[in-house]
Amino acid sequence: MKKLIVFLVSFSALLLSFSCGSNQPSGYGDNAGTLIVASKSGDDVYFIDRQSGEVMLILPSGREPHEVEVSDNGRIAVVSNYGDREQAGNTLSVYDVPEGRLIGVIDLGEHTRPHGMQWITGTDRLLVTAEGSRSLLVVDATRLEVVNAFYTEQDVSHMVAATPDFRLAFVPSIRTGNVTVFDLENGDLIAQVYSGRGAEGIDVHPDGHEVWVTNRADNTITIIDTQSLEVLDVLDCEDFPIRAKFTPDGRYFLVSNARSGDIAVFDTGDRKQLASIRLTPPVPEGADETRYFAEFEGTSIPIGLVVPDNSRAYVANTRSDAVSIIDLESMRIVGHFDAGREPDGISYSPLRPE
Repeated sequence: MKKLIVFLVSFSALLLSFSCGSNQPSGYGDNAGTLIVASKSGDDVYFIDRQSGEVMLILPSGREPHEVEVSDNGRIAVVSNYGDREQAGNTLSVYDVPEGRLIGVIDLGEHTRPHGMQWITGTDRLLVTAEGSRSLLVVDATRLEVVNAFYTEQDVSHMVAATPDFRLAFVPSIRTGNVTVFDLENGDLIAQVYSGRGAEGIDVHPDGHEVWVTNRADNTITIIDTQSLEVLDVLDCEDFPIRAKFTPDGRYFLVSNARSGDIAVFDTGDRKQLASIRLTPPVPEGADETRYFAEFEGTSIPIGLVVPDNSRAYVANTRSDAVSIIDLESMRIVGHFDAGREPDGISYSPLRPE
């Protein structure tokens, strides 16, 4: 039985990989720009044309890049080089998107295991978590240096999300289940709010009133009021919810479930799950769709999510070496792109390499 399971997983990944170059969605419309994907096992970064799926450029990164963040003007992309089990990473790679080149590398010094990031709108700076030093960093991507460090006092401070006015930042800890809350105006740690076991994925609603956190060990989502810091609700979400993003209009909340291999879509108004989108390979011509999906369900390991607009979402499938395109109107997968070895972090720029 174990050999059969391994075969099915490997075969599904192979099918998905082969399909990526040819299975392009129809009716794209104005989907210009670039998907930027961190290839974790390839130690490089893929710049992919959002409309055609063409790999326009592959640039080197540091060891095991995990996350990607893009400036609000789309010009600069930053990748966190997390490192491997033997050696902790402590650098960020900085790229000029339209010029298609590596600008430089930021040495974080004692701040090892950089991971989650968020650009501070209207500036040259971004927030970066550093697990090794239990810190939230403020980094200048133009001067290529660390500007400030705030200590979370929590192990495995993994991701970060800030309110739209960048007054507050929220950092979940996988180890403790707490969400550390910082006042970014003065750097004060103002609260530790318990979210749940394995608190990891996080995003702030576009209007800034709520922060939603995925708890991968509890299979739940915790909703926290950003003003009172009270827990408003806890929702079920199966299985192993690991990343999360709101649509730009705040209507939907998307969660990648790494163990069950699907994307859960929640309506943020009534806080109900609307859909579960399975990330399986395209059905071969003539195959029985029901049997095919039953056979390969949960083999893709979706992780990174990016939602450039209210109509499309893109998810990095670590096991299948591909990015899947989700149509948010039909709640279906409409295509796949090649994306290097073990794609993990993913972001978007409206610009493209020239």
